[in-house]
Amino acid sequence: MGLKRKIMLNKLIVIIGPTASGKTDLSIKLAKKFNGEVVSADSRQVYKGMDIGTGKVTKKEMKGIPHYLLDVVPPGRERFTVVQYQKLALKAIKKIHKKSLPSHPAKRGSNGKIPFLVGGTGFYIQAVVDGIVIPEVKPDWKLRKKLEKKNIQELFKMLKKLDARRAKTIESKNKRRLIRALEIIIKTKKPVPLLKKKLSQFELLIIGIKKSPDELRELIRKRLLKRLKIGMIAEIKKLKKSGLSWKRLEEFGLEYKYIAQYLQKKITYDEMAEKIQKESEHYAKRQMTWFKRDKRIKWIRNYSEAKKIAKKFILC
Repeated sequence: MGLKRKIMLNKLIVIIGPTASGKTDLSIKLAKKFNGEVVSADSRQVYKGMDIGTGKVTKKEMKGIPHYLLDVVPPGRERFTVVQYQKLALKAIKKIHKKSLPSHPAKRGSNGKIPFLVGGTGFYIQAVVDGIVIPEVKPDWKLRKKLEKKNIQELFKMLKKLDARRAKTIESKNKRRLIRALEIIIKTKKPVPLLKKKLSQFELLIIGIKKSPDELRELIRKRLLKRLKIGMIAEIKKLKKSGLSWKRLEEFGLEYKYIAQYLQKKITYDEMAEKIQKESEHYAKRQMTWFKRDKRIKWIRNYSEAKKIAKKFILC
């Protein structure tokens, strides 16, 4: 059966990799080759108006490939949760799979669409591919405001005291996740529950882009220079003008955090660029630590290797 005549009922191709590794380009090439559509798995690209700083794909770069879960919500006070993401991503994947089902018996064997789940937010991807059950504890803004006043070290110390098990697995420098973990513990008066996995509903292929630390460092540097050149600072000025506070902008981390500090004259331009570079390198390292735990990932170095693996998976 030819590639274009195979109906994809529950197949899902996932493309992961550290920041700046080329996930977007690879996903579009593979989607063009294998009749696919892309579902973003990026925790910042869900926000409207955050385009250059998040590396959001442009209409031109999409090359006609439909993309889902971009520009979902405004970047206001309310956080977009992994529970919300999981529901919307599963809905988008189901929609793509439905396009593979013939609407009329005479059309059986028509082109099969395949969803590509693409991004670097490991928890978003895990929520979809493993169907994890996430505790739905509603945000307590009063409590969060109180916790926000504490620094990262104080929050981590609190978590260690209240839930030593969760403290061992959490990103200890991620303030947002520390606050969320403490919120769950304080509201439920119980430790953060272990994430329960369901049996995956998908036939999976997970492709990981492998780059050396030196390659990544250079890719991050080139990307940063490009983003600064095409208007990343202007984008953040515009977000501030639209009503976002400096504090909220800084919460988005990386580019948004340090450009916000630069615009407040807290750091110089050179300090801003250096901090974005270094923090992006550290972020890439944390991403790889997360991904390396998943033994299902097929690591590749280029499009040719990815195409070969994807073709074999689709024809199975």
